[in-house]
Amino acid sequence: MTDLRSLLPEELETLLRDMGEPSYRAKQLFSWLTKGAASFDELKNLPKSLREKLAEQTTISALKCLRKQTSAADGTVKYLWELPDGNAVETVVMRYEHGATVCISSQVGCRMGCAFCASAIGGLVRNLTAGEMLGEVLFSQLDYGEKISNVVLMGIGEPLDNYDEVLRFLRLVNCPEGLNIGMRHISLSTCGLTERIADLAKEDLQLTLAISLHAPDDETRSRLMPANRGRGVAQVLQSCQDYFAATGRRITFEYAMIDGVNDSPEQARQLARLARQAKAHVNLIPLNHVAERAFQPSRPERMREFCQILEREGANYTIRRSLGGDVDASCGQLRRKRELARAGEEADAAC
Repeated sequence: MTDLRSLLPEELETLLRDMGEPSYRAKQLFSWLTKGAASFDELKNLPKSLREKLAEQTTISALKCLRKQTSAADGTVKYLWELPDGNAVETVVMRYEHGATVCISSQVGCRMGCAFCASAIGGLVRNLTAGEMLGEVLFSQLDYGEKISNVVLMGIGEPLDNYDEVLRFLRLVNCPEGLNIGMRHISLSTCGLTERIADLAKEDLQLTLAISLHAPDDETRSRLMPANRGRGVAQVLQSCQDYFAATGRRITFEYAMIDGVNDSPEQARQLARLARQAKAHVNLIPLNHVAERAFQPSRPERMREFCQILEREGANYTIRRSLGGDVDASCGQLRRKRELARAGEEADAAC
């Protein structure tokens, strides 16, 4: 059935008109959905007859909080949400000077296979709908008790691998009648699906595009990120240059610092060269250790040398502030723990 939370106002209007209802009902319905209504009984100013018709023909996606962890160090909140089909995804709310930022997931699992990431363990289960992604923002905001001012699509999944639903989500969260979060307050992170970056450039959405680069050379990047195979760093760079030319929006290179893998002086020089060519900003990320992965974060002295080279080579960079380290804030860790627990319960039941 149609998920009402995935529909734009004009689509709700068409739906209700086909039901023989006046168009103004669409505005009322969209308002309730934007406030986080999770059942038809909550649509108080709609006639009971209409609510019954909607309940027969449509559904309202709602998320159930399975677990909430709040960092004692910095107040970062991590949610594990159960979806209507029983799958689970993670959402993180972080506090910055400019307001509250929510980091949402776009898929259940991920098929990109990045070697250092917990999200890819177990592969892709399914894509999230636009309504489910909007639900991550809505229900996090309701529980957090503060308006969300910024959205980043950097949680579980590859957003551009769920292209159509992500585009629909972006239009929903940006909708003036809804949450009205400006595109310039939204960041989307991709491992570099160049064909989809070209499609996104045509949309001219004015969001911030972040490329999960993590290595400046094909040998290292293909080892860390299988999605690099068949594309390559040069092709990713060209897509970044084309995106900048089409939108005027500066791109960010996300770069997780991994000890002995991508943190050599030569790799720093290569990264600086790529950043200059793409007019990109480099965001260095201290690696979050994942139990199932062998990688370790770069040593402090190695990090300092890397930064010195970037600065000397004329690359703009920042070091991402680490938040939520005590609440499994790295993507996929909380969901992974739940999956392991469920697998253990099933094994016990089979004994």
